[in-house]
This record gives sequence, structure tokens and C-alpha cells, in this order.
Amino acid sequence: MSKAFASQADLADKKTTFEQLSPHCWAYTTEGDPNSGVIIGDRFIMVSDATATPAMAQDLIRKIRTVSDLPIKYVLLTHYHAVRVLGAYAYAAQGATEIIASQGTLELIRERGAQDMKSEMERFPRLFRNAETVPGLTWPTLVIGGGDPTRQVTGANGQTQGEVPGKLSINLGGVVVQIWSPGPGHTRGDTIAWVEEEKVLYSGDLVEYEAGVYTGDAQLAEWPATLEALRALRAEALVPGRGEAMKGSVNVNKALDYTQRWVQTLYKAGQEAVAQGMDLKAAMAHTRKAMDPIFGHVFIYEHCLPFDVSRAYDEASGIKHPRIWTAERDKEMWAALQG
Repeated sequence: MSKAFASQADLADKKTTFEQLSPHCWAYTTEGDPNSGVIIGDRFIMVSDATATPAMAQDLIRKIRTVSDLPIKYVLLTHYHAVRVLGAYAYAAQGATEIIASQGTLELIRERGAQDMKSEMERFPRLFRNAETVPGLTWPTLVIGGGDPTRQVTGANGQTQGEVPGKLSINLGGVVVQIWSPGPGHTRGDTIAWVEEEKVLYSGDLVEYEAGVYTGDAQLAEWPATLEALRALRAEALVPGRGEAMKGSVNVNKALDYTQRWVQTLYKAGQEAVAQGMDLKAAMAHTRKAMDPIFGHVFIYEHCLPFDVSRAYDEASGIKHPRIWTAERDKEMWAALQG
């Protein structure tokens, strides 16, 4: 009997936790679902990752309002995936005037945002059960570009609006948040929020813990070096993309190690499969031998693995720029790899 497609069988509600990690930093985590972060200053609030829909974002907003009534002025998109960004519309009524993303994320939204929205809505019916509240793609208003010493601020229409430093620092009042792209990994546009004074890192999907690491749009060969750049920060608390908030440097490193092991084990299996002339289905079986004993028990493992094997096989075959996932390609791949 074939497995239900992606997360279509995952319909049970999950327990949500909203916890304080430091004087200004909070984590919003949900049993293997995408996490969000909240940084509350003396004047403004920033949310890192907006949730999947405006309806879902309302729960996070209600949690925030139990501890602060300040305007939620900033929303950070750590990358372009629909489950992270499509809830952004809800924050406009809460005072949000800036939606921040990297140049790489903006380019990915332009290139494949529409396809990804449809793809993810079909993969995650529970997360998108209120899809009618999504008005369309989320476009950043403040974009941090490339690797130049100064980075252009670009509107969604492509017109340059000004310049900001390579590492954008935002003072929320009493706390400064640094926003920058440490390198490619989960996507080529990954962006983090780092509260240096309190040693709290919001990594987006660059780091996961005890959950499937989705790599369908990844740069697998470069991801480990990006994780080491994050390790060098010596964070004492971490809000990963999925999994519980990690408290203490030992646990932060545990999450970094977990993600690195996933990425390296997966990519090595993909390289071996290509070198041995396997087709994709044989590569899936080969990868399972390495991955199942270590990771087979974690949240959304079975959802992620077919997409991950496909990307590892592509990258090992020399396809540097990930192919676009469409709802049609998703299901064709899924059917081909079952059994």
C-alpha cells in the first residue's frame, strides 16, 4: 500500500508553545510544524517567519498580545517557502510596515513563488486549511541583496529604493536585531535574525532539530559551511525552523550537529548513487539504508525524504540550480518512488 502523499494524512492539530528565551526574545514552536520567532523591543516588535496563512498568524498574534501591545512593525522572511511567508498579510493590521527578505529570496519568489504556493498547499492540507485567507504571494518591502559591502534596498517592483549595510541592524528599542545571510543551505536566499546581546539566533530552516530537514531547494554541498558560520556565533539559544527551541550552547550545537548530519548523510548517499549509475528509485532505496536508522522516527521524515533524495541526486549529477517543484512534478515524483 503506497504512503499518503506528503503530509496529506497529517490532519491532527499539534500542541503550540510560546516561551520566553531571554529578556526580549520569544519562540513560537509547534511539534514539528514550522516555527516562528518574536523579538519584543521597547518600541516595536519583529516576527521571524510569518506562518502559512493569515488565519494561522492570528494565533501567534494572540500569543504576542498576552505579553505586549506594541506595534508589530517588522516581519522577516527567512526564505521563500509558502508555509513561512503567506501569513504575512495578517500583520499589516498590527502595524507592520516592513517585510524583510534577502535578494536571493526575492528572486526565488519571482522565479517560483506561484508554483511553490500551489505545491505546498497540496502537500500540507492542515497548515493551509484556511487558504482562502491568503490574498496572494508575499512580497518583501525591504530587500537585502548579494554579497556587496552595501546592499540595495529593492521593492517588489524591482525599483531600487536606497541602500543599507551588508548586515542590516534594526533597533526595536532596547534591543538590536542583526539580519544577514550567512550562506546558502536550505535555499540560496536563507536569512537569519541574530540578537547578539542576548545570544539568541533565529535560523529559519537552516537548522532543524528532531524533524525532517526539507532539502528540495537546497545547496547541499555548501550547507555544512553555512552551519559552521552559525556555530561561530556561539548562540546560547536557538529557534530552529522545526523542532523545540534549544536552550544553552550544548543544545544549540546539538541542533547544528543534527542538521549537518542529515545534510551530509543525504548528499553522500546521492553522490554514491550517481557514481554507481543508479536511477532515482534505486537512489531512494540506497539512501534509506543510511537515513532510516538515524532519522526514520522524526516528524515529517517520510514527507521530506522523496524530495530530499530527488535534490541530492540532481545536485550530485551536476544540477546546481534546483529544479522548480510544481504540484504536478511533486505527485509524479512521489508515485515513481513509492514501493
